[in-house]
Amino acid sequence: MAAPVSLQISIKEVNKVLSAYPNEKRYSLAILQDLQRRFGYVSRECLELVSQYLDIKLSALYSMATFYRALSLKPRGKHIIKVCDGTACHIRGSTVLLDTLYRELGLKGGETTTDGLFTVETVNCVGACAIAPVMVVDEKYYSKVTPDQVEGILNTYRGKKNG
Repeated sequence: MAAPVSLQISIKEVNKVLSAYPNEKRYSLAILQDLQRRFGYVSRECLELVSQYLDIKLSALYSMATFYRALSLKPRGKHIIKVCDGTACHIRGSTVLLDTLYRELGLKGGETTTDGLFTVETVNCVGACAIAPVMVVDEKYYSKVTPDQVEGILNTYRGKKNG
């Protein structure tokens, strides 16, 4: 089972994000989104600093961070792989595709590789049923993906040539 790479959270960088916003509660989601973009996740340390800055309960920020799927409390990979498991994709083999990804990367669902390069997630639908099964890496869609194509796609993001 892979464990995510430990990322160093810089208080100076968190404070830089915080200083871009007035210390008003209405900016809490925007601040969390900026921290997510900067660090790849929102750490407990970040939540505590935001709590202090906005004078808002830590539990309120935690609730927000767990409600919004775009926010993560755990480090995520440099490349986010989303595999659609909606009806069309499921019928056309998304589970086999997921199994291949997990085996290739040494992961289980929702985990991040130890080198911090990939996180694999399952999503309910990406709205591309005609090209099922679909895999999205970052913002790039791969259509009608077969297990044989997985290694080549991953190698593109590993910096290796396809094939």
